[in-house]
Amino acid sequence: MVVGSGGKTVVGVSAADGSGEKMPKAMKIGELAQRAEVSCRTLRYYEELGLLTPHGHSQGGARLYCEQDLARVLRIRRLQSLMQLDLDEIASVLAAEDRMEALREEYRHGEPSRERRIEMLHEVIDLTSWLLSQVDSRLAGLAEFRGELSGRLDHYHERL
Repeated sequence: MVVGSGGKTVVGVSAADGSGEKMPKAMKIGELAQRAEVSCRTLRYYEELGLLTPHGHSQGGARLYCEQDLARVLRIRRLQSLMQLDLDEIASVLAAEDRMEALREEYRHGEPSRERRIEMLHEVIDLTSWLLSQVDSRLAGLAEFRGELSGRLDHYHERL
């Protein structure tokens, strides 16, 4: 038996909480690294920074990951390449996204009062607005750089 986070078993065995929920097939760190096209060292570093948490551990203590963990690593890599965010900034984005997911789960599976639903929606709006401001900031920088290049190109055409 392999125990995952939340007391659930990881490798195709019913959850320990009796829910009957099946956990996804577990991957060891090497398989996750290969599928995400990163090194095992990178995954350990992400874990050290709190960006990634193994889904569980084998009885021998080996880290075990699932498809959600792979998706998270791919998200980190996309934020690095697309938005040029550093790992501290990525941690903030992931924290906001994690919080929004927790609020969605509470909304879907709980029975929040009308007041709580309104609070939750305000929080999601604030988080989404903050994320949008991060994107807008990057876009403004790109627009400025594009303007510089466009000006240079116009200048070079005039010189011709």
